[in-house]
Amino acid sequence: MSDDSLVAEGAVRGAGELLAAARARIQRLEPRAAWEAAQEDALIVDIRSQDDRRRDGVVPGALHVPRTVLEWRVDPTCKWHNPYLGGRGQRLVLLCDHGFSSSLAAASLVDLGCLQAGDVIGGFVGWREDGLPVRPAGEPGEGVLPGMGPPD
Repeated sequence: MSDDSLVAEGAVRGAGELLAAARARIQRLEPRAAWEAAQEDALIVDIRSQDDRRRDGVVPGALHVPRTVLEWRVDPTCKWHNPYLGGRGQRLVLLCDHGFSSSLAAASLVDLGCLQAGDVIGGFVGWREDGLPVRPAGEPGEGVLPGMGPPD
């Protein structure tokens, strides 16, 4: 089947359509609401790169799980599951740079059975603009696989 025939049949969507579909399936929180949720029952999961975290800082108490390994670290049945993550019922609020890739990633976690996955509207940029807590990033431990460390 050619790319043109996939588009003609409606099997292909644009990035904007994928984003809208993802956001329709997750809970999106303004930065301040995300911080308040983290003080109660939610875990903020920072999916940004280590370079971005070094440059811009981190949210205290957030768990760093790079986007590239997110599903493997969250899935409790996977041998690469991060032990600092709970089960599929845990409330996870994903944080990226601007609030786009975190929406797609949260929808992927919903597909994985994590029905309380959501994200931060505006991402880390919105977080900083709201004056919420940020601190310098620490370095991952020696020999620790990406996304396997403890919360910041």
